[in-house]
Amino acid sequence: MNPFAVAAVALLLGLVPCGIVCLRGRVIEAVVALELAGSVTVTLLICLAEAFHKSSYFNLPVICAFSVWVSGLVFARFLGRVVR
Repeated sequence: MNPFAVAAVALLLGLVPCGIVCLRGRVIEAVVALELAGSVTVTLLICLAEAFHKSSYFNLPVICAFSVWVSGLVFARFLGRVVR
């Protein structure tokens, strides 16, 4: 097993606490956990692309990283309106 595959499994296990916080935490904590889960998922996909030695698999993490960034802005704007 490749070290990148091992890192991908460790990152996959790291998503479990994010899911628990999303389900049981307050709204702001859930948003932070969701953003963290997005970042961990991007890193997981990069590790899998490197583990399989496929350069074409790097396209998906780039698109996911952009969507995580945009969703963070949307959540921040939405929570700014709700909290006030």
